Amino acid sequence: MERMYVIKIGEISLKGGNRRIFEKRLTNNIHRQLGDIHVVITGRSGRFYLHYDGENQAEIEKIEYTLAHVFGIVAFSKTVKVEKNIDDIKKACGDIADKLMAEGNHKTFKIKAMRADKSFPLSSYQLDCELGGVVLDKYPDLKVDLKHPDFSITCELRDKAYLYGPDTKGLFGLPTGCAGRGILLLSGGIDSPVAGYMMAKRGLALEAIYFHTYPFTSDKSLNKVIHLAEILSTYVPSIKLHVVNYTPVQTHISEKCHKNESTLLSRAAMMKISHYVCGARDCNSLVTGESLSQVASQTAESLRFTGSSTDYPIFRPLIGMDKEEITTIAKKIGTYETSILPYDDCCSMFAPEFPLTKPVFEKIKESYDFLKIDELLPEAVRSIETYTMADGKTIEEKKKVLSDFSL
Repeated sequence: MERMYVIKIGEISLKGGNRRIFEKRLTNNIHRQLGDIHVVITGRSGRFYLHYDGENQAEIEKIEYTLAHVFGIVAFSKTVKVEKNIDDIKKACGDIADKLMAEGNHKTFKIKAMRADKSFPLSSYQLDCELGGVVLDKYPDLKVDLKHPDFSITCELRDKAYLYGPDTKGLFGLPTGCAGRGILLLSGGIDSPVAGYMMAKRGLALEAIYFHTYPFTSDKSLNKVIHLAEILSTYVPSIKLHVVNYTPVQTHISEKCHKNESTLLSRAAMMKISHYVCGARDCNSLVTGESLSQVASQTAESLRFTGSSTDYPIFRPLIGMDKEEITTIAKKIGTYETSILPYDDCCSMFAPEFPLTKPVFEKIKESYDFLKIDELLPEAVRSIETYTMADGKTIEEKKKVLSDFSL
């Protein structure tokens, strides 16, 4: 009897000639998240099989945690692999039923047999009846319920017989990294971590950039953003967080501009710095947490201006969502409690009382050029210090990685 996990994939199976690229990315991501835990992953007909050694509980928990946090997996189940003879299959089915009954007060069950190997002497229906009989002999008070069972046991007949209990749902989506890598503009708020999560689900690996305005914003604000990046790294194989010393740029804008334009001018400068970092880090896109009309800088007119600072595509996965929808996802992925900690970022700290909501593009662009903001940006880029996160923790403290990059 061999123990393993069956991993079910969804969208990847539709990728035609490119399917192997997506499958390889998925298996690489699993191995990377598991670190030094030795597993062997094989694949066949829309299924992957993860084989592991021994019964080390800590390793099993790590495997299950990883499979639940890697994009591209629809569902997974702990699985028993046996020879295709009815006695071995019945024994495995009985063992799984024993385990499931020990875990909960179940009253109903279902058997689901699937025969990829049609040469097996029993039909799927006959196998359902045989295995159902095994369970009922052990637990005569159980009832069969084909629509809403308390638990189910599946038997797949392929090269061998694979038996497993109820599925654990995965994150769906595509393997992170198959769509390249983007720069996430990460603030300390609720929205931007959710935006990063949603783009990672579509296969985009992430690096993040944060604009720090010390001493106007405290190191607690920075630590908050670092922790958000750590949380995101449980879903993405690794994340680099680039921290910009944005104080000189923000101070210049605040002192020189019309007050109602300050947020838009600052946002445009952030986008331009992000554009430069995107090129230096060989990324292909920018990601923001903007939602249409949620705040003054996110009206259609404002987005046109701030988006004009780059020719990279800007992904705004929250653009049509309201705050309640965004908050629901933030709670689900574990970023919400950190996001609501009361430490301001520069966007909220320097927000004017009456911000401009419908800027005239040519006029606001003229204001930006008049202040000669771009002259301050090379030093801001060269100030960047980078942290590296993986598996929910910071694995490398701040380090200069763009010091040789000139604009």
